[in-house]
Amino acid sequence: MLGIVRPCRHHLPPALLRRWAAHLCGTCLALRDGHGQLARTATNVDALLVSVLTAAQTTTAGRHDRHAGPCPARGMRTATVVAGDGARLAAHAALLLAAGHLADHVDDRQGVLRHRPAAALTRRVADRWSARARPTAPAGFDPSALLAVPARQHAVEHAAGPLTLDEVTAPTADAVAAAFAHTAVLAGRPANAAPLAHAGAAFGRLAHLLDALEDLDDDRRTGRWNPVDATGAGVPATAAAARAQVATLGAALPVVELPDPHGLDARLAHRLLVHETERALERTCVRTEQPSTDHPPQPGDGTPGRGPRGLVGGCVAAAGLCCTGQLCCADPITGPWSGQPRSNPCASCCDCTECGCDCCDGCSEGGSCCDCCSCGN
Repeated sequence: MLGIVRPCRHHLPPALLRRWAAHLCGTCLALRDGHGQLARTATNVDALLVSVLTAAQTTTAGRHDRHAGPCPARGMRTATVVAGDGARLAAHAALLLAAGHLADHVDDRQGVLRHRPAAALTRRVADRWSARARPTAPAGFDPSALLAVPARQHAVEHAAGPLTLDEVTAPTADAVAAAFAHTAVLAGRPANAAPLAHAGAAFGRLAHLLDALEDLDDDRRTGRWNPVDATGAGVPATAAAARAQVATLGAALPVVELPDPHGLDARLAHRLLVHETERALERTCVRTEQPSTDHPPQPGDGTPGRGPRGLVGGCVAAAGLCCTGQLCCADPITGPWSGQPRSNPCASCCDCTECGCDCCDGCSEGGSCCDCCSCGN
């Protein structure tokens, strides 16, 4: 499951967590209905933001939910999930994003894709998903910006001359801006298209920058192209650019007109686009502050072993993370199979779901999790 916005029960009160799961399951089922079972693997926790934004701009009477049968991801429980144009747009965006990621991994010959048969099969899946995009796009949505991302990104990465972070992140920014703006069309609120496009561009740039920071050590080790080094920006400037995008999101969202600013979907949109993006940035900054893994530790240097583990060793390590509580509390954690340090999305959580005022909707900078503020939620 791809994406940077990954809330857990410690960050969302029960009602918002259930609503987030309803959007997630709705996106997954829309992928299945429109593109087959395999397409469900493209479910993207960032793409479902367009489903949330569509629902937040729609009155209760205009929302569409559906009953979903038992699913292993829900412990074989049934559920009421989000349906309608917003879920279909989320599924469409997720499919194209996944196709782009697959094509990118094939071009980089990463992991198992170094082998020609695996690369050919993956390329076929990516091409099929991209080919199905235009005829299955939600009504009125032009998928050109999303379809053009791989080619535009390839052109940027092979361009001669100096590049800026804005130029590198422009293809992703334009694609997400188009998807966010179309939620206003689906909801019948065209006045919201401009601020949502602005927010979408900021989110697209943020996602690209955080991905670059997360991958920096691996890209340096394998010689792959990375905008942090290619632009000469370096880690501090790239992190500062990412923080600026988080600030842009916080300023853009209040401009969007919502029929019920205190409804579940409106509050969820605020939590995901403002607070969870800030947490994503913090997770990435913690990860990039760890000692570089460019030079693996040598035997006898006193550093605990970090080499890749086999299947059995990885399973034992994963069980240890769960049983000792590290999976919930430690950040970073040591990947059970890779043996490398990695960020932990569920770490540094504060479970304030019982505090009554639901003040995590607006934690002031530098304040504690339960210091209410006047952010409008």
